[in-house]
Amino acid sequence: MRIGAISDLHIDRSKDYYPQDFEYILTNEIKRLNLDMLLIAGDVSNHYLQTVQFVQNVKHHSNIDVLFIPGNHDYWKSEQDDKSSYEIFEHYKSQPESIIGNPYIINDDWAIVGHSGWYDYSFADHEKFSLERLERRKYYGSTWLDKEHIDWGKSDLEMSKLAATSVKNDLEQVKDKNIILMTHIVTHKRFAVPMPHRIFDYFNAFIGTSDFDQFYETYPIKYSIMGHVHFRSIIEESGVQYICPCLGYQREWRTQDLETEMKHTIQIIEI
Repeated sequence: MRIGAISDLHIDRSKDYYPQDFEYILTNEIKRLNLDMLLIAGDVSNHYLQTVQFVQNVKHHSNIDVLFIPGNHDYWKSEQDDKSSYEIFEHYKSQPESIIGNPYIINDDWAIVGHSGWYDYSFADHEKFSLERLERRKYYGSTWLDKEHIDWGKSDLEMSKLAATSVKNDLEQVKDKNIILMTHIVTHKRFAVPMPHRIFDYFNAFIGTSDFDQFYETYPIKYSIMGHVHFRSIIEESGVQYICPCLGYQREWRTQDLETEMKHTIQIIEI
């Protein structure tokens, strides 16, 4: 079975391509690669309705299972939106393509568990920054924009713990199988921006979480797919392959051709 993985499409942030272009090119890549399933690890767009519609369209046109979990951008809402952040979260959970709280059983040997996850500040330089300073989410005149677009009504650390609890419950359901874990927030510190760094000594706080560390020691996780950091890398450690298949913003691409970038981004797991 050939499973493709990609994240951080940001279909509404390109200066040269429309969301329909992303849909068309991604569908063609699915067919060219002869994939049996596609996993999207978050940050499809900046609006929940557009994200859901995109996932459903790709599923329809490719005629394969497309599974996803939302990223932080997928939870963003404008002042005109009448849904709260939690209502948007519940909307995602209710979608048949979402695997939050709903592990996907591939066969007798494999299952997929997924959750957006949330950042717990553990990747930041805690010698330089106090918890109170990190909670401001502002540094050097820059603001972490989740502060303006998402309101959970809980602290980031509480949200990270809640995500970890949800994932543990799902892992328990499929612990007799090999597991593909998919998150948006990164769960391995080697995906953070190396320190010392003038800006990311602070902003690494919002990149990843350590609340999932125990899962890799306790459960038979073979692959861990994540996004959020807008670079592409694969790490193998202690029998786990950590995959970060981020497309990212157009300004970050190595070329300006969407099809080329898609080809370089999609990673394939064969089971």
